[in-house]
Amino acid sequence: MNVEFLFFLETVLNGLMAGVMYALVALGFALIFKASGIFNFAQGVMALFAALTLVGLQTGQVPFAHLINAIFGTEVHHFGWELPAIVAIAGTLVVMVAFAYLFEGLVLKHLVNQEPIILFMATIGLAYFLEGFGDLMWGADIKRLDVGIPSGGSFWWEDVTREWAPEGSDYFGMYVDKLDVVAAIVAVVLVSALVAFSQYTKFGRALRAVADDHQAALSVGISLRTIWVVVWSIAGFVALVAGIMWGAKSGVQFSLSLIALKALPVLILGGFTSIPGAIVGGLIIGVGEKLAELYIGPLVGGAIENWFAYVVALVFLLFRPQGLFGERIIERI
Repeated sequence: MNVEFLFFLETVLNGLMAGVMYALVALGFALIFKASGIFNFAQGVMALFAALTLVGLQTGQVPFAHLINAIFGTEVHHFGWELPAIVAIAGTLVVMVAFAYLFEGLVLKHLVNQEPIILFMATIGLAYFLEGFGDLMWGADIKRLDVGIPSGGSFWWEDVTREWAPEGSDYFGMYVDKLDVVAAIVAVVLVSALVAFSQYTKFGRALRAVADDHQAALSVGISLRTIWVVVWSIAGFVALVAGIMWGAKSGVQFSLSLIALKALPVLILGGFTSIPGAIVGGLIIGVGEKLAELYIGPLVGGAIENWFAYVVALVFLLFRPQGLFGERIIERI
């Protein structure tokens, strides 16, 4: 293979890996929208809060340490112990489930059968609350997240792909981050489990019934409050997975909440109601922006990767607003 084609393959491969990372966030959006008809603007902040909580539990950080020190004049920051990664992950999952119960009990139960825009505004308020609460609880400094996931380039893959280049060329092999490979495997398992749960279980069918009509679901004996708690608990788990992958990749920092913005084009391409569509949309966006940066970026001054996804999403909104796998919306007059 010539070197130019190998660079093309490397770009595509890294685009696929980046797309999987976007899709992990988009999954939470698609899950809640499919099951409850709510566009959860807070999903990115939930990933951030889950990652902050995981690091705090793992390192033995005292919650609200800055507030406690300011009020009582103390200097407490850590308990003096550290938790194994698996225990910290389990503890974080408990926190996210507790958060689902609180949000349902304090907010969602009062918004039954309300207009979608009202529910959407509630999630915007939740996003700002969680961001401020996470700052108050765990601090705003950048944190390192280490749960034992391998990271860095794969030397084995570099050695294999180096042999594909013509002899005497200065090609040193394809770079693929091992963390991205792990994220891809986790995403495939997660999507398979969510699709099976949604399509082939009685509870999954109840979720879809709630999304179609709150009042109709209540009239046939479906507990709306139970459904919402379960959906938001699962979304919290998905946010935890996304927070672990993104936190391990780039550190746990408050800019992590902005990855939700990149999930929007992914959802528009894949379809808001399709869980597999979140993965496909993520792969398209990931590969598209990498190739656009490589081939079109030099012609327009670079940085095309920052806005390419939104242009693609705009085109889809014009010609196929329901996305590749979304359900076609038909309204009868």
